[in-house]
Amino acid sequence: MSNGQKYYITTPIYYPSGKAHLGHSYSTVAADVMARYKRLQGYDVMFLTGTDEHGQKIELNAAKEGISPKEYVDKIVEEFKKLWELLEISNDKFIRTTDKFHEKAVQKIFKILYDKGEIYKGKYKGWYCTPCESFFTDAQAVGKKCPDCGRNVKWEEEEAYFFKLSKYADKLLKLYKDNPGFIQPEARKNEMIKFIEQGLDDLCVSRTSFSWGIPVDFDTKHVVYVWLDALTNYITAMGFGSEDDSNYKKYWPADVHFVGKEIVRFHTVIWPAILMALGLPLPKQVYGHGWLLFGNGDKMSKSKGNVVDPVILCSRYGVDAIRYFLMRDIPFGTDGIFTNESLIKRINFDLANDLGNLLSRTVTMIEKYFEGVIPEEKREGNIDIELISLARSIVNDYENNMNNFKFSSALSKVWLLISRCNKYIDETMPWELGKIPENKDRLAAVLYNLCECLRIVSILISPIMPSTSVEIQKQIGAKKEFCNWKFAREWGILPKNLKVLKGSALFPRIDVEKEIAELEDILNSQKENQKNDEENNIIKLIDIEDFAKVELICAKIKECEPIKKSKKLLKLTLYDGKSDRTVASGISNYYTPEELIGKNIILVSNLKPAKLCGVESYGMILAADCPDGVKVIFIDEIPPGSKIR
Repeated sequence: MSNGQKYYITTPIYYPSGKAHLGHSYSTVAADVMARYKRLQGYDVMFLTGTDEHGQKIELNAAKEGISPKEYVDKIVEEFKKLWELLEISNDKFIRTTDKFHEKAVQKIFKILYDKGEIYKGKYKGWYCTPCESFFTDAQAVGKKCPDCGRNVKWEEEEAYFFKLSKYADKLLKLYKDNPGFIQPEARKNEMIKFIEQGLDDLCVSRTSFSWGIPVDFDTKHVVYVWLDALTNYITAMGFGSEDDSNYKKYWPADVHFVGKEIVRFHTVIWPAILMALGLPLPKQVYGHGWLLFGNGDKMSKSKGNVVDPVILCSRYGVDAIRYFLMRDIPFGTDGIFTNESLIKRINFDLANDLGNLLSRTVTMIEKYFEGVIPEEKREGNIDIELISLARSIVNDYENNMNNFKFSSALSKVWLLISRCNKYIDETMPWELGKIPENKDRLAAVLYNLCECLRIVSILISPIMPSTSVEIQKQIGAKKEFCNWKFAREWGILPKNLKVLKGSALFPRIDVEKEIAELEDILNSQKENQKNDEENNIIKLIDIEDFAKVELICAKIKECEPIKKSKKLLKLTLYDGKSDRTVASGISNYYTPEELIGKNIILVSNLKPAKLCGVESYGMILAADCPDGVKVIFIDEIPPGSKIR
């Protein structure tokens, strides 16, 4: 089904300096949901995502590992692609800024702007943050710290080319005024207006202090700086600057760029100014969504080491559950809090109790009372009118919210229908109807109505939970031809003598307390492994004073027992030569308590206390990572309390 209209949507292109995390997934899933929704409506969709692979940070990270920058990004980009495949991301194109067609197109764009007098050579002076690849003024770099990530900045001076960004201030303000929807949400637009009114400086668009970038082909000691390189991906991926620019002519301008709020400025100030300078059409909209935050308010960030691995979450709860949580729990455009508890409770309440229970009850009753086939003869009741009316009307509310990127509100409308269906079951009491043969026709109508509601639900959730949508249709016996947008508002579409096929539970209930403890263990372990991976076996030299700060002593294990809330932690009672202390150690996969009691070990005794699964831990025991697992270092011949040096 095609409506003859086109829709071009993009994610930001991600910086592959580390492993993809749930924050990356949030933006990409949102774009995928919108792309699937538009395809459902019959649009010819172009959905672009990709990676931004040049810059000094990549060059430095690669040097630390002793490999080339291209080798460094290749392995990380492959992980991004695997994650998008896992999350069922339906992108039509994936661009890498190391793609040869992109590099050639960027060189061409740079030359066009230079020839038009939009780019000139000068000298840059400013505070530079390598991780953020950004320059800052004295006022911005307070205390010689990056205002974005908090790291130290350094003063840099170098020859550079500049783009005449300052000349576009008035044009940008006029753009916002004439096109009120260009920047969304509204708060982002107000921020950009204030930013421009403070005055725009010309933009540094080349660097000479590193080489990992696209060379300026007419001045090869310069490489094109990140924003001119990265932002132009939205048109180079469509063929602009290449021999075949048919996709550019077909899909540009983009209908919407989805970006994190931290890069709205680049997409609504720098990017439109570049396009104005090139004389090209502007994107129709830039939508700056919020951040995923942890319960303590920290942003998910590789630089802070607090990322959450979506692979682990998907493996435990299923891809659709994670996609649903991201779109349902957090109103798109605002910041959202991620906690393990909120994720699990959303799965239990919405997916297991509401949707999963509705499907299971419906199909089970059809099998019980009609051997899996709803009879043709049905008797409607007055109570059905309200349910049918809601099922038909809900689609309009859903569509309005989806068109405005209000994914959470759209899903809440769908769940209004699901909740009404569960209440409808309680009101009609099919189990009572099934006891009286004369009421079988009424029972048939009730169960058919529930299947029709589930059919409509399956259509509406398909952009968010594609696999769950298909499973619902399979269990209620709804053919694909009846589960498209054309029939979303229609009632009575399912055929007579409908045959169901009961399957497994969509979303089994989860023991919240037990699961949270296990998940936190896994994520903490993963964070530690990630930290070790980043070290990459490179020995970092320290001074003798640094080593002297660590106090190592011999301690005896007096008691040992498992920690109930954890699969990997053991609670050890140690005698350190003076008194007893408690230490929690993640070694239960390698030792039983009986193997440890009475042994002498090496204890790091001056660590700050840490609470692990409810146990206050005062220190850490030393162990070795061996090919056949973790091995504790035993020193039975040394008396407890002996200092190790």
